Amino acid sequence: MSKTDKAAESTHFGYKTVASEEKAGLVRDVFDSVATRYDVMNDLMSGGLHRLWKRFTINEANVRKGQRVLDLAGGTGDLAIKFASKVGPTGEVVLADINHAMLEQGRKRLIDAGAGANVSIAQVDAESLPFDDRSFDCITIAFGLRNVTDKQAALESMFRVLKPGGKLLILEFSEPAKALKPAYDLYSFKVLPALGRLIASDADSYQYLAESIRMHPDQETLLGMLEAAGFERCRYQNLTGGIVALHTGYRL
Repeated sequence: MSKTDKAAESTHFGYKTVASEEKAGLVRDVFDSVATRYDVMNDLMSGGLHRLWKRFTINEANVRKGQRVLDLAGGTGDLAIKFASKVGPTGEVVLADINHAMLEQGRKRLIDAGAGANVSIAQVDAESLPFDDRSFDCITIAFGLRNVTDKQAALESMFRVLKPGGKLLILEFSEPAKALKPAYDLYSFKVLPALGRLIASDADSYQYLAESIRMHPDQETLLGMLEAAGFERCRYQNLTGGIVALHTGYRL
């Protein structure tokens, strides 16, 4: 068996090396554990900054009335709710996630927000999206790509279902500026698991989340992956010193 074949059979779950077919189940267990406290933990972990990062993403998406938007790894639905008001009753937003527990939280949040009939919910695997070719005007995935086993396959699947002229936006933790790294590492590996233990009674899941950020491709690597999947006019914008980056690409 070649080295390439062996690599294809294994992947990272945080810092651990696991069989590729095991990762989805391990990630599911993490989000099953944190789903009910996910939004509270996001506010605590980021000091509320995640709301600004997501608002920036929504503004950059610039969706219009009547368009069709796919919010992948949309979890609790915060982006989907905003997009629903922007596309209006003639448009459609699909809130999609691989994790049932997260989608249940999203469903409750949509109901509480009074989201209309223009939002649907779908449990999907980003690597093999069950949608027609060229069927979405915009796709977003916020803080979800790093949990996907085969990221390149997922990007290719997103490209397939995007309409010509459509736009993909990936909001994800990335490589921070060197000056920020010591404090960022201290926070990630000491404070974050402690918050997980205190608020969500689950330090291990937040230890995984910190590790998964370190294993995610950096800005330039992800940019190259977008281009390899067929996207054009690809670029990224660093937010908060590169702690988070927003990558965009188009299907032309």
